[in-house]
Amino acid sequence: MSDDIDVVNDDMSVSGPTDDDKLWSLLAYVFTPVIPIVILLMDDKKSRPFIKAHNAQALAWGLVNLIGGTILSSVLFFCVGLPSVLIWAVGAYWGWQAYQGQEVTIPVITDFVKGQGWA
Repeated sequence: MSDDIDVVNDDMSVSGPTDDDKLWSLLAYVFTPVIPIVILLMDDKKSRPFIKAHNAQALAWGLVNLIGGTILSSVLFFCVGLPSVLIWAVGAYWGWQAYQGQEVTIPVITDFVKGQGWA
C-alpha cells in the first residue's frame, strides 16, 4: 500500500526525502487545509517532489473533509465532535506515514490528484 519515495537531487543522485520534507508532509496532513496552502506559498517547499505529492493529497483531503464534515455535522448535530475527531485521527495517521518516508495512498483522492498532475 505504501512505498518509499526517492528524491532526485540537483547532482542527479537519488536519496530519500529529507527530515524537513517529512516534517512538512506530516504538518500538511495534521493541519489541513491551512498548512498545505502555506506550503503552496513557499517556493522552496512546493517544488520538492516528496512535499508536493503529500501536500496535494493533504489539501484535497482537507477540502473534502471540510465540505463533508460540515454536511455530516449538520445531519448528525447531536454528535458534532465525534466525526471531527475521527477525521483528524485518520489525517494524523497518514501524516505519520509521510513522516516515516512512505507514500500515502488515499482511496479516490490519490488517483484524482495524480490524474490532475498535481502530484
